Amino acid sequence: MSPATVPNPGALTPDTTPELIWFNGRLVPWASATVHVMTHALHYGSSVFEGMRCYDTPRGPALFRAREHVRRLRDSARVYRMELPFDPDTLLDACRAAVRENGLTNAYLRPLVWRGVGGLAVNASRHPVEVMVAALPWGPYLGDDALALGADVCVSSWTRPAPNTLPTGTKAGGNYLSGQLVAMEAERLGFVEGIALDTSGTVSEGSGENVFLVRDGVIVTPPATSSILPGITRDTVITLARDMGLTVREERVPREALYAADEIFFTGTAVEVTPVRSVDGVVLGDGRRGPVTARIQRAYFAAVRGESPDAHGWLTYVADAAPGGVAAQFRAAEVTV
Repeated sequence: MSPATVPNPGALTPDTTPELIWFNGRLVPWASATVHVMTHALHYGSSVFEGMRCYDTPRGPALFRAREHVRRLRDSARVYRMELPFDPDTLLDACRAAVRENGLTNAYLRPLVWRGVGGLAVNASRHPVEVMVAALPWGPYLGDDALALGADVCVSSWTRPAPNTLPTGTKAGGNYLSGQLVAMEAERLGFVEGIALDTSGTVSEGSGENVFLVRDGVIVTPPATSSILPGITRDTVITLARDMGLTVREERVPREALYAADEIFFTGTAVEVTPVRSVDGVVLGDGRRGPVTARIQRAYFAAVRGESPDAHGWLTYVADAAPGGVAAQFRAAEVTV
């Protein structure tokens, strides 16, 4: 196959570059949010991060499952012995500020924690820990058409890290070197995304997405022990599906199940809920979004956009930051140049 035309909705342009970034406790202009070339994370990948979305709702912009994202950020940092210099409420207000002060209603947020300058030893336990939150416009990860028509994917030749090599349950920057190899191989082979197997040869995840299969109305997804990142969107979809009375099983998935599935879909903050049209050229179902995927998609977008009751308390409204609290420092007049 010829190389695929892979969408790049995260590309920064003059129209999408945010004016301000929350950087180590204050809002700074985009051009001022810089680090030194000797930053430890640049040399050794010593960073952890999150991907979070904000959606416009009838009550105004709302962060989706922000508290869970902040908790996972802190959990990832704990695994790598990074002591965060900000508490959860401060980080949550930083996310609100990054959206609000850039005048955004729909946005993708990137909270990032990394080890700064302090020498070149691999052990960076004494290096300073730095934090930033950026918010920017971001469209459908695999392209506008993929949400309805599905994506053509392949099974990658690259295997996800084995247990007790890298902690794949953390959202660490270094883990995504694996995802880069998967994604670049898929593009080179003419696909828009790849699916990696784990060291036992069963299905793991995409380059940055969790995978769900549907067979005879039953939804199956690989377990945490298949070297996946247990995604927050993954958990959302499992919860919504069970709320609708659908059967969801977390179990090991053999590779051949991908070709025999009635439907497959990806989940993730960036990819949201995106159907898969084909795997290695094998077309699934009738070659378009299947009925179960469509139901899940509708329920998911209704939840994130505030169009259905927030029964699980998943929405954090940007305008709800406590007056006089941490958010008070984020007035435009206090932006540091």
